[in-house]
Amino acid sequence: MSNAWMLGVPGTMRRRAGVGSVIGLAMAGAWTAGLAQQTKLVSGNSKPTETYLPIPGFDTTSLDMSVDPCNDFYKFACGKFAANHPIPADQPNVDQFYALYNVNTQSLNGILNKAAAGGAGRSPDEQKIGDYYKACMDTDAIEAKGLAPVEPLLHEIDAVKSKSDLPPLMGKLQRIGVNVFFGYGEQQDFKDATKQIAIAQQGGLGLPEKDYYLRTGAKDVELREQYVAHVAKMLELAGSAPEKAKKDAQSIMTFETALAKASMSVTEMRDPEKTYHLQPIATFEASLPGFKFGEFEDEMHSPHVTEINNSTPDFFPVLEKEIQATDLETLKAYMRYQVLTTSAGRLPKRFDAENFDFYGRILNGQPEQAARWKRCSNSVNGALGEALGKVYVEQYFAGDSKAKMVEMVGDIEAAMGRDIDQLDWMSAATKVKAKEKLHEVANKIGYPDKFRDYSKLEIKPDDALGNARRADAFENDRQLNKIGKPVDHSEWGMTPPEVNAYYNQSMNDINFPAGILQPSFYDPKQDDAVNYGHIGAVIGHELTHGFDDEGKKFDGKGNLSDWWTPEDTKNFVARTDCLADEYGSFVAVDDVKVNGRLTLGENTADNGGLLLAYMAYLDRAKKEGVDLSAKKDGYTATQRFYIGYAQNWCENSRPEQVRTQVLTDPHSPDHFRANGAIVNQPGFAAAFGCKKGAPMVPVRSCRVW
Repeated sequence: MSNAWMLGVPGTMRRRAGVGSVIGLAMAGAWTAGLAQQTKLVSGNSKPTETYLPIPGFDTTSLDMSVDPCNDFYKFACGKFAANHPIPADQPNVDQFYALYNVNTQSLNGILNKAAAGGAGRSPDEQKIGDYYKACMDTDAIEAKGLAPVEPLLHEIDAVKSKSDLPPLMGKLQRIGVNVFFGYGEQQDFKDATKQIAIAQQGGLGLPEKDYYLRTGAKDVELREQYVAHVAKMLELAGSAPEKAKKDAQSIMTFETALAKASMSVTEMRDPEKTYHLQPIATFEASLPGFKFGEFEDEMHSPHVTEINNSTPDFFPVLEKEIQATDLETLKAYMRYQVLTTSAGRLPKRFDAENFDFYGRILNGQPEQAARWKRCSNSVNGALGEALGKVYVEQYFAGDSKAKMVEMVGDIEAAMGRDIDQLDWMSAATKVKAKEKLHEVANKIGYPDKFRDYSKLEIKPDDALGNARRADAFENDRQLNKIGKPVDHSEWGMTPPEVNAYYNQSMNDINFPAGILQPSFYDPKQDDAVNYGHIGAVIGHELTHGFDDEGKKFDGKGNLSDWWTPEDTKNFVARTDCLADEYGSFVAVDDVKVNGRLTLGENTADNGGLLLAYMAYLDRAKKEGVDLSAKKDGYTATQRFYIGYAQNWCENSRPEQVRTQVLTDPHSPDHFRANGAIVNQPGFAAAFGCKKGAPMVPVRSCRVW
């Protein structure tokens, strides 16, 4: 997934990026992790000897009662969180997602250690997950093999004699997850969601996004210098002479900078109208003259398509021009680096450590790499997520959790229906269309009805990198095989153990994996007030994504279609402009402000989702005769609701991580997600007795939904 907590990743390129909008920040891949307490490891670094415990749904230890909730609600609800949860050296931040992520990783690790131990009774899937984990953890074998696992690819790159040899090699590399030159995958057709089509889009960069290559500030210049030094070091570790490695690294930076200049910004990539350009394959090929696209498709194991979404059409002519203008040795060095960086976690330690030093320590300020048992456990989840998830669900998603979620989803969907009816800025005609879309939203809770078949994926207990490459190829082939086939509406875009949730605009569904339906997000020991504030707001968030600035462009069938009157669109834009200006005024770190346009969809979903959860809770409380004024833990039910919501976003983050997030991620930093939504909530002032004009109850507030 394109990185993701996920309450918000655009779903244009599902094979490479992720699906729909998700609830938080991506977990920085399978190779970062962490939280709450440092863990002592047994021999072999295979599992924790201490226990990670979930944070309770109502966390009294994080409250700072010296803070007036009317002045700064985040500091009131989360003021002691950072002191109680110092950031471990092996992670970039600590928050509620990482807390549960660590608990889940610990649970997965228990499953995997048992599976890796073998013994009678293992199912074929359990054997695969156990063998994948065993190979990943065997660092002695990885060290002994040295560069041997990647040497065939490196030799193949070295053997390239002409640029005409590149298309099939690009396809071969992309099929196994090596990010070279551009991206290719499968998606539902934005304008006909019953079709599955091919998509090509910009890619090939080693830094997070285009502006890392173009900004002129001192930190940005320094970061580019550090990136070049890192690329040179990786090439040198693989056998290049130091001077040649430095020269090649600088040439790679020049090449990537040219691609960055031709790329769309992360904000532009959020707009489906800017990233949908369906065209005959001949038109696409004309933008890459001389590029043998059929040879690329063959090595990608893609069908030969007759049409394609050229998602970023301005990129490909520049890509072709730069390939022709760049000497072949630079292009070969570029591909060698991409092979090395994507393989680093399963190569000898010197490669793994150097790769982490740049992408973990320099980019995100993380002093130490996560323990290998964490990285390997989550790598199995990435490669065989539904095989591992099936066992996880059997052991950790029992009781009435699913039934309670079904009830809460129903309550919140009903609240949105009432909210639409009450809107004073939307016409009756558009309200009818909005409610039609709402009633067509599908709900997926916990896990798929049918788990994925991995029988054709070969996993070996002694081939760490080979397993990863074969898993990438397996998923590549599975996705591309969908082109031209009927859409499978039962498919999930996340694995059952993931601590996340998402909305998929083309499917028009909301999805809540079992992994997030645990404390603190859903805590069966807590009352409805707290749970509706926690997971209820997450449900409302995902539902609101169907009606944010991106989701509003899709109808109930998942098609890109304008179902709004011009006047309603004008009213909608005025309200989203208010949110963009509000969040754009927040200083995240140093002189870097939140990008109110990049984060608009997530901020809209946070604000709307919280209001819907509040409306649903009040209705549920009325049905069940709850006395809203009665206190528990010293707070009324409505106060506990808002505290529960704010505590979704309690965090302690390194400034480097916040900076990276603000520049690349469609989610606002956590504490702005709390206060940024609270200041716009009509029920908050009465709950805490705040007067109009207080910092948390401004005279002018924003509201879309």
